[in-house]
Amino acid sequence: MLTAHKTSAFNPAWPLPNGHLETIYPSLFRKVNGLTGRYVRERLELPDGDFLDIDRLTRKASQAVIISHGLEGNSYRAYVTGMARAFEARGWDVLAWNFRGCSGVMNRFPRFYHSGDTADLLSVVRFAIDACGYEQVVLIGFSMGGNMTLKLAGEAGEGLPREVTGLVAFSVPCDLAASAKKLEKSAFGLYQRRFMRMLKAKIEAKEADMPGTFDLSGLERMRTFREFDDTFTAPLHGFRDAADYWDKASCLPWLPEIHRPALLVSALNDPFLTESCFPREAARANPCLTLETPKHGGHTGFTQNLSAPVLWSELRALKFAESLQTKTG
Repeated sequence: MLTAHKTSAFNPAWPLPNGHLETIYPSLFRKVNGLTGRYVRERLELPDGDFLDIDRLTRKASQAVIISHGLEGNSYRAYVTGMARAFEARGWDVLAWNFRGCSGVMNRFPRFYHSGDTADLLSVVRFAIDACGYEQVVLIGFSMGGNMTLKLAGEAGEGLPREVTGLVAFSVPCDLAASAKKLEKSAFGLYQRRFMRMLKAKIEAKEADMPGTFDLSGLERMRTFREFDDTFTAPLHGFRDAADYWDKASCLPWLPEIHRPALLVSALNDPFLTESCFPREAARANPCLTLETPKHGGHTGFTQNLSAPVLWSELRALKFAESLQTKTG
């Protein structure tokens, strides 16, 4: 029986005393060497004529993990490669997929990706099962990718492919509107400015690739996710405005509909998250959903030892995934 809500034994590495340093340190300084050179890239053609690039590690195992990165991330980020390395070392195949336009190659259409874009994740799941033949698949998502993962499981409900035996999500902004508002505050402006620089560059690159597609006249003045999502993300992906996008793309309303074992791990000191991103009531009501809230960890940090090659989050995901193997084996 899964526990609905619990804390954990995670203790942060010294000297990382707060959520900001726990977030920033691994993002800037962690290196996972010798893995990305072994990625085998496969291009998945999508029904709408666009494509996804998937980076695989394969030893022809019968089980695989599908790893979904965060906002403006990719399959080469250390939090992805670290998780990939940990699972490969334990005999799992790995599919680390890149959201549209995040693989280093611009996608074909004006649209790119968004926090609730579960159709693309489902396409990767179907590829893993139908084309690759995996008998067991576990989904792992970080931040935005975690929101996609949980939302997909809720939307699909009991119709999720039977080969998907469970899912793990870390540092998830389950309530996108609340998280975006928190990041607008001056104390958290550092994170928003970094993401906005990347998002602006993405739109400028798309306009250069597809001249006349976008009106960039106000782009330089934009400072917040709300401005960017109102102007670009929402209309590109069929939403009325930023508020409509955040409401419809958040995984929070879908958590009661999850019917596979799901582990959601978010640190209480995560500088991106608000209280509404810790869905305690949903976890108590849904026996399939375990919410784990370490006091420390930051946003996709979870560094327990500065010299250890494997993060606590990677060990936690492995333990959960291997418990599913025991139950299904």
